[in-house]
Amino acid sequence: MDEVKVVVAHSERATLRVGDVFLKVDADQARIDVEVEAMSLAPVPTPKVLWRKPPVLAIAALPGTTLGRLGGPSTGAPAAWAAAGAAIRKLHDAPLPPRPGRAGRSIVALAAELDDECELLVTNGVLPTDLVTRNRQVAEAALRLWAPAFTHGDLQVAHVFVDGGEVTGIIDWSEAGQGDALYDLATFTLGHEERLEDVVAGYGTDIDLDVIHAWWSLRSLLAVRWLIEHGFDPFAPGCEVDVLRSRM
Repeated sequence: MDEVKVVVAHSERATLRVGDVFLKVDADQARIDVEVEAMSLAPVPTPKVLWRKPPVLAIAALPGTTLGRLGGPSTGAPAAWAAAGAAIRKLHDAPLPPRPGRAGRSIVALAAELDDECELLVTNGVLPTDLVTRNRQVAEAALRLWAPAFTHGDLQVAHVFVDGGEVTGIIDWSEAGQGDALYDLATFTLGHEERLEDVVAGYGTDIDLDVIHAWWSLRSLLAVRWLIEHGFDPFAPGCEVDVLRSRM
């Protein structure tokens, strides 16, 4: 391969693809430590670590394709989405990793962060007051007691690879740790609400859909300003602002 493809890049980290190798460059080596450890513990397919030389981690590309991306159309048959749900359930049922992850923030800290962010969104004119107020109300259902599970912490649909009806690998484990299982399910289905039924069918247990909806609102509210500040567009069709509008 005679070119380098930038997969994602912002001020905190960047991922490049060179042929069949992904190079992850991260200023925070603690995140790389978490990623390598989580991949070694997770009972689901993960990329092979080829080498590590701080600040770079090299991992092998995975076979298969993703089921879509936020802001784009979802792909794959219902069976593929159900297979992803089953893989997520297997992860959540695994022995707990040693530390909290992104999905394991305390209710008190999360509520305080959410309230501060909502105030900034309104004060700075980023989003209309009624949109923020309504989604803050919806988000309240996520602020409850939960049993800790082994969570991925950033389980975007673009991080799960499938081939036919089989999950071939899950990437980007830097936010992994103990956390709320429904956070993962909500992150995976964010912007693809029509696929939630298939994912839950594969997951194989009753899910409180109000909590899933709450995490959609909460995650989107917390993400909007960060995305803008790092060069992304949460106002693009199907992205975070549209997710917030869908709760109105």
